[in-house]
Amino acid sequence: MTPPRAALPSLLALVTLWGCGGRAVAVEDGEWLPGGDTTSTLLLGSNAFLMPAQNLDPAHEQDFYSGNSFFNASWTEAPASAEARDGLGPLFNARSCSGCHFKDGKAAPPDEGAGPFVGLLLRLSVPGADGPTPDPSYGGQLQDQANPNLPVELTPSVSWHEQDGTFDDGTAYALTWPTFTVSSPQHGPPGEGLMMSPRIAPHMVGLGLLEAIPEDRLIELADPQDQDGDGISGRVQRHGEGVGRFGWKADAVNVEAQVAGAFAGDMGLTSRLVPQDDCTAAQVECLDEPNGGEPEVSDEIFDLVTLYSRAIAVPARRAADDETVLNGKGLFNDIGCAACHTPSHTTGASPLPELEGQHIWPYTDLLLHDMGEGLADDRPLGEASGQEWRTPPLWSLGLIASVNGHTRFLHDGRARSLEEAILWHGGEAEAAQAEFVALSADERAALILFLEDL
Repeated sequence: MTPPRAALPSLLALVTLWGCGGRAVAVEDGEWLPGGDTTSTLLLGSNAFLMPAQNLDPAHEQDFYSGNSFFNASWTEAPASAEARDGLGPLFNARSCSGCHFKDGKAAPPDEGAGPFVGLLLRLSVPGADGPTPDPSYGGQLQDQANPNLPVELTPSVSWHEQDGTFDDGTAYALTWPTFTVSSPQHGPPGEGLMMSPRIAPHMVGLGLLEAIPEDRLIELADPQDQDGDGISGRVQRHGEGVGRFGWKADAVNVEAQVAGAFAGDMGLTSRLVPQDDCTAAQVECLDEPNGGEPEVSDEIFDLVTLYSRAIAVPARRAADDETVLNGKGLFNDIGCAACHTPSHTTGASPLPELEGQHIWPYTDLLLHDMGEGLADDRPLGEASGQEWRTPPLWSLGLIASVNGHTRFLHDGRARSLEEAILWHGGEAEAAQAEFVALSADERAALILFLEDL
């Protein structure tokens, strides 16, 4: 049970237990409140991700709830009587932000067959002289919905496969993974060598805090040449003069860019950052559709949704001082998970002053890491190779089941549990994965319990 905020200081006194290998593990100062002063201690369960940062000033809190209303609002095609919310499409994946991020949570992949693909999208590209480029007929993202009387781009389908494995103690496990195909092309076949990369919509908590981690901190954590010889060579994803930190391959520098990209790619809505619809020259019907203004998302709405996305609170830990949880924390560190999932940072400058100077515990370095052939999408993006992914934050993963009713993880949702997500780790994480496979059943359970409490 989450302790009341007033009781937290006494509970944050050092609690020491003996963990894996005889090494002391402890509840460290601040762990109960992974978002620092922004942490929510008010709601858990199915509404755990709906709270604003708890230290927002009244004006920002009012804007938060206004942003929430637009985040959940359904947009319509133009022209419409609701002029503030028209301009949907002409091609799109969802009618609202919450269509993919239900209750600000994490999406799940579709079952076998042809959709609906809600909360999972496919990035498209074809080989080019200087690297992958958008498909000439269908652009950089497959949109499987369209305005009335317009054809959808392509119809995606998924097939699931399974492979058995065994832990060192003899316990059996099975891993699943998807393959994706497309059919019913409306504007001819996709370009030769089409590459598709599935992307699950992640949960939304703490985005503004991640944005406020100083770039110098990320550069300090990077070790592209593995100079310390630990087998971990995290790299920053650069965009011009900025360092990427959002998206599965860290292709967005800040929350504004992520919001603009989602409006454009997922809902076909233009904004001041993305003023053009994603229609290719081959999609004549798309080009001829009326728009909902220039831009379709007004600056006021865009700024409110951006503030909302920045200010969603991280929920408090529930059992940080539990003996088994602390043993799991020791195992997490000992087998090498913390080499990429860096436990804590201190935030710097932020567009929201309330997020500044916070000691946070997201368990990520926001860097690119080679995760091996098993997780490869073979689709480079920016400085990320086809085997590299950004380290996702681990905070609040244990609440996904309550909020969204599933336990699907990794970039395409293939992992049906946190245990399976660990087992998929390869590349730079192969040694840690092997250590996990070698643990006893009780040790594995303790490590998973620790992750579920984050």
